[in-house]
Parts: sequence; C-alpha cells; structure tokens
Amino acid sequence: MCGILCCMGSTLEPRGLREKMLKLSRRMRHRGPDWSGMHMQHPAGNTQATTILAHERLSIIDPESGAQPLFANQMDVCLSTNGEIYNHEKLRAKFVPDAKFTTASDCEVIAHMYAKMGAQCVQYLDGMFAFVVSCESTGEFIAARDPIGICPLYYGRSGDGAMWFSSEMKSLHDECVSFESFPPGHYYDSKSDEFVAYYKPKFWDLDWCPEPSETPEMPPLEQLREAFEAAVEKRLMSDVPYGVLLSGGLDSSLVASVASRKIAARQAEASDSHDTRVMTTGLHSFSVGLVGSPDLIAAKKVSEFLKTKHHEFTFTIQDGIDALRDVVYHLETYDVTSIRASTPMYLMSRKIKALGVKMVLSGEGADEIFGGYLYFHKAPNREELHKETVRKLQALHLYDCNRANKSTASWGVEARVPFLDQDFMNVAMTLDPAFKIIGGKDWDGQKKIEKWVMRKAFDTKENPYLPEEVLWRQKEQFSDGVGYGWIDGLQDHAAVTVSDQQLKTAKHRFPHNTPGTKEAYLYRTIFEELYPEKPAAETVPGGPSVACSTAIAAEWDASWKGKEDPSGRAVGVHESAYE
Repeated sequence: MCGILCCMGSTLEPRGLREKMLKLSRRMRHRGPDWSGMHMQHPAGNTQATTILAHERLSIIDPESGAQPLFANQMDVCLSTNGEIYNHEKLRAKFVPDAKFTTASDCEVIAHMYAKMGAQCVQYLDGMFAFVVSCESTGEFIAARDPIGICPLYYGRSGDGAMWFSSEMKSLHDECVSFESFPPGHYYDSKSDEFVAYYKPKFWDLDWCPEPSETPEMPPLEQLREAFEAAVEKRLMSDVPYGVLLSGGLDSSLVASVASRKIAARQAEASDSHDTRVMTTGLHSFSVGLVGSPDLIAAKKVSEFLKTKHHEFTFTIQDGIDALRDVVYHLETYDVTSIRASTPMYLMSRKIKALGVKMVLSGEGADEIFGGYLYFHKAPNREELHKETVRKLQALHLYDCNRANKSTASWGVEARVPFLDQDFMNVAMTLDPAFKIIGGKDWDGQKKIEKWVMRKAFDTKENPYLPEEVLWRQKEQFSDGVGYGWIDGLQDHAAVTVSDQQLKTAKHRFPHNTPGTKEAYLYRTIFEELYPEKPAAETVPGGPSVACSTAIAAEWDASWKGKEDPSGRAVGVHESAYE
C-alpha cells in the first residue's frame, strides 16, 4: 500500500504550500516507506493557483523505476495513486498501445488512459485503487476509488477553497474545514464538480434479487471455484516477497490453498520462473493469537497440509491493550468490532514486515458475499438474505476493508483480498440466495452451515484443497478466533478505565454516535483525543443498526433483541456462545 496526498487549486504561496505538503504527507510514510515523491502544477497556466500531488511509496511492482507521481503527455498529465491494477497489461495493449511508458509500474497506464479518454478510463480498471490524476494544461482533474473501497480515500476543503484528497484522514483532519470518506465506486470530476457512480452491477440494487434457480439443489460449483482461483492468481502479481494471512478459518485457508496450488503450477511449468522468491522459499503463511487460541491451532493444521513455510506469532492481552492507542491512530475509527480485530492484525503486521515480506493475501469479504456471519442463521428468506449481503458489501469500506488495509499499511505491508474481485463477485452475488441459506441438508444429506456453497465448491475428495475439519469448521470472527480471552480482557480493561458515571453521562460528552458500553466509550475517548474535529467523528458509522450485526438479526428474530456485543459468541448458535 502507498499513501497519496493531493491539494488541488490552492491560493497559498507555492513554497509555503510545498512545505506544508511535505509535513502532512510525512504522516503517512508508514504506508510508503520506500520513497517519497511530489509534483507541482499551475492549472491552466494560472500562477495564482497551485496543485501539488504527493506520494509515499511502497514498492511492489517495478521497485527500481516505478516511483510516483507518474506522468503522461510530456508531464502534462500527473498521477498519484495507491493500489494495484491487475489488468494493466491488457489495458496497455487495448487502449494505449502507442503510448510511451517510462516505468513498468502497473499504475502508469491510468495516466495514459486519462490523457486519451478522460474520466471514462476508470470503468476499465480491474483492481484496488484510490488515485488523483490531473492535467496541467486544462486545469481539470479526477479522483477515483475502487468499487468496494478496498483502498482508503478521504476528501475535504481547506479555508482557501482548495480541494484535498488523502489516503488517510490524519493528513488532512486539521488542515481542512470539512472532510469525509470518498464514496467507493465513484469518481469526482472537477469539470462538473460532481461525484459520478461508475460501478453499477445489477446485484448492487437492494431491491434486486436473483431469480430462483430451476434446480436449487445444484449450484454452479465449478464456475464458482474457477472464478475464485482466477481471483487469487491475478493477486500473485508481485516483484517482492509475499505470503498469506492464515487464521485457519475457511476464508483465509481457501486463499492459502489456491495460492499454493498456483505457485506449484508455476514451478512445474518452468524451472526458470521469474518469481525466484517462490522458487526458493515457497509460500509463507502467517497467523496470530493468544497462546493456545483456536486460530493458531487450526492454522497450523492448514499449513502442515499445504506445506507452507509457516510463521506463528503470539501476543498477550497486555500487548494488545498497550497497542490500543496506536491502533486507533492508524485505523481512524472508534468502531468496537474493528478495533478488536485490528489490534492482533496490527501486531502481526509488524512481525511480517520484520521478516522482509511486503505483500500478503487475506480473506476479507467472504462473509459479506455468502452470508457467513452467524446472525445469518436467522435470515427469514432468500430475499432478505440477499438484501443484507448487499448492504454489508456496500458498508465494507467502513469496516473490514478499513481494518485490513490500515492494520497492515501501518507497517508498510500491502493486503490483497481475492474474495472482493469484481469477476468473482459477479458470479457469487448472482447465485440463487437459496444456496446461501443456513439450515437443512443438501442433496448429499450434508448439513448446510455458513458459506455452505463455497465449502461445497472446494470439497473435492480426489484432490482435496483443505482438511475436512477445516473446510467444514464453524465461522469464527477474527477477534474471537485469536483467543476468547482477548475480548474478555478488553472488556475487563474498559471496566476499570471507564467509570459508571462516565458511561451514564456519555450522551453529553458524545452526542453523536453515543457509546453504549464502557469498551466503546474507551475507544471513543482515544479517538477524540487524536481526531477532535466534528467531521472526524462523523466519518465513523454508528447507531445500533449499523454497529451491531445482531440488531439486524433482531428484526428477523425478536429473541435476539438487545444484544449489543458484536462478538460472535453473543450469538446463540455459536458453539462457545455466552450463557
């Protein structure tokens, strides 16, 4: 992951603005510790206005010559971007075959395509990205964010009327008078001064639902499996060492299994593979947890089965508590679930970076696509289940994408998420939702548990992808799987840190998104100390219907009403549910 910071059309004195940009961009150097770049423009020749595009680089593709900003048309077009464009070679050949490329960067193609077709270039990009591209001669620019919001992006206005864009809020929260999260699947067009939605698949409409399958007992398992394998393969694009995050749950284990197969196939095809790191070291896998945690035990089984080079990291409850302030600083949220899960991921990412690995594959998105969270047990029908999966996906940039990206980027590690591949989602989200309903049995008499259709797609007896006990392991939220004592320890810490009186009067101190538990109050207090501005608090979603998944389940089943704890153990169907 890289970091971008762009100031568009400032009336401040150029030298002073540049010094300010250097200072603000430095706040994101953890995202891109490999190099820093900056380019200044005077839009449409107006010397009274200054545009600066800055970049903090994490080099994954073309480490030697891919530094940013990137340019097209003799530096008239300037690009600062964070992300990966997986189809960049196809785009070069199809749209800009005669363009003069100066790097092997996968992102340079954006600058050349913008120079040729303007904002329409965004719709052809396959990847994860947040970028700003500006044309000096016309004074026009666009900013864009990938369809799901895997890469973070914020925008705001400063007192002189300039428009700012930043990968993280920390670089603009005290510079802009107003700011908010950039909407995923949109681009901002300076010419029309509006946000334009470019990502509009049919399943994105909450009122749309796939037609019932004529043979609902037989989903297209092979199509689903092939789409996922392709999603993993394209994310193995890298010129630096990489690995997989392995919790031992279904999602990360499938990612690891497919990745290991793809790597083995590459090795079999040619002994002189360009990917020498894979040839010599194999696939690295990483897991984290308290000593004896469920995830560590399951991850070890998977790593032994796949023969990965496994790295097991442990932490203590006190280690996690000590890191809370840093986690909130990097995560830029006070959402309880996000902080619980981000803390062990943050600690693990530091150790991953220490081993020299700069990119990892992770399993985010599967639960949203397939209705894998335990409260989906109460989905009343196929239509409600599909509607809820879409709602979860549309909010994913505020939760799991934000967590995965910023937890890893805080130590200069990039996380890629195959489940959120556009082609794969087009297959998975247009399946008959009946295949995602939990309960009953399939045609083989097997119990339909969470993400049954994905498990069934990879249940190949002759050449198994995973051990049986892992493939059919119950869903375990990451903050639970790292060790049940972790959440208990956080709640105990909050109980002695926040008084009863403070919680009772919380609405007076925090009238917006008032915390309902001592743990939530603790995180909110830390957040406000770091980001005291009102717009900062408003970038975080809130309210019981958003913050707690069981609130949706309460609409499906009244017996779940009043469950504020977002832990999976708060759900009665969990094998280790609270009493």
